[in-house]
Amino acid sequence: MFSKSNKKTELDLEQHELLESAQFRIKQKKRLYTHFVVFLIGSVFLILLNKILKYGAEYDWFIWAITFWAFLFVIHAFNVFVTQQFMGKDWERKQREKLVAKQKARIAELQKEIETDFPLSQINKKKEL
Repeated sequence: MFSKSNKKTELDLEQHELLESAQFRIKQKKRLYTHFVVFLIGSVFLILLNKILKYGAEYDWFIWAITFWAFLFVIHAFNVFVTQQFMGKDWERKQREKLVAKQKARIAELQKEIETDFPLSQINKKKEL
């Protein structure tokens, strides 16, 4: 009776994590596509500003601005499609587990040092006196 509900909640938690992960990826990709559309519109605006409205017409500065923006877009795309694969939820979980294990080992060492320096048997004897 109890095992059925535990399995069900475990599955629900797993499904919930998968759903959250999927929603996060969807938001990431949506932001990337929005960034791309804004990049295209902004690039056209920069070209129009330089060539048609003659703002800074003596120099084609829009090329540098668009190149820099394209570089930022490539970094954003790299983060969404490449880095997320290597440093996603599983990577975060493994790193967290490593840190927790290190902390537990350090706590165990400190407890061992304290017990050797101040054994409980001596502390109890002092209190009784």
